Amino acid sequence: MKFGVREIANVVFKAKADTTIGTTTFKKGQPVLYIDTATTSTIEGAATTVYAQGGRGNTRLIAWEGEKTLTFTVEDALLSPIGFSILSGAGLFKDETQEVHVHMTSNTTVNSDGTIDLSDALAEGEEIDASAPVNVMVAEADGSIVKMVEEDLTVSEDGLSITGATAEQGMPVFVDFYIVKQSKNVSELQIDAEHFAGNYYVEASTLFRDQNTGVDMPAEITLPNVKIQSNFTFNMAATGDPSTFTFTMDAFPGYTYFDRTKKVLMVMQVIEDAKAGNEVRKSVMGHPAGFDIDETLTDATSKKGETEDDVKKN
Repeated sequence: MKFGVREIANVVFKAKADTTIGTTTFKKGQPVLYIDTATTSTIEGAATTVYAQGGRGNTRLIAWEGEKTLTFTVEDALLSPIGFSILSGAGLFKDETQEVHVHMTSNTTVNSDGTIDLSDALAEGEEIDASAPVNVMVAEADGSIVKMVEEDLTVSEDGLSITGATAEQGMPVFVDFYIVKQSKNVSELQIDAEHFAGNYYVEASTLFRDQNTGVDMPAEITLPNVKIQSNFTFNMAATGDPSTFTFTMDAFPGYTYFDRTKKVLMVMQVIEDAKAGNEVRKSVMGHPAGFDIDETLTDATSKKGETEDDVKKN
């Protein structure tokens, strides 16, 4: 059997031990992350070769291979908070009872009474945090900052009051402030210098196509012990292709769930008797055996009180 590969793999990360991410605790063996939006997935094997060399010309005489490595790389088109936490080793903060501060900015103008209305920048139930820094800067019409407003500011729930001669009606201003949100509505990822991406049991599902039949056969790939590299790049740009998120995993020897006799780097299974590529095609309107169009037409018209000739005329 020969087969070709031109299909992405869906990947499941399962906990190697009890793992807590955010407020969720995953038991050993439970799925933590499922990637079904990958753009590419690559398995790369490598080994180191050393040689005994000698004789005239110092030719290679014997080879020894060792230091075998296996790397599994998945590039995902989308990313979730849990996915980013797994990739970077970041802590995921989400608490039902606490509050978090969120940074906000707004370009607006000063009202005739010296106030700045920021209600349009606030969602329902949100308030400006008067205890946090609030900065108001005079801006030009194009939004360029000219200078700071040095006058006293009075912070209300939905805006500011400025006391001073510079607070002229219609003056463009740029306001930098903070609001308070319930942490249950915010996924906060905290990256520090002490925590890194961990180890997971990984299973990937893809399709291999048989050369002779053209049938797609399911293929299951298992890596019983991978360590995710904590390197990541987060691109934010308004042009070009959208950012992707790369999970690079180093495979280590480990036992699969169903074979405790030998540690392996990877197991690949190609299911040759599966029916993944066998499509059962049915017509949109079925015609069972013994179907008689004349009888069907007569039966349908009689229910409407019409004759067969009436229907044909219509």
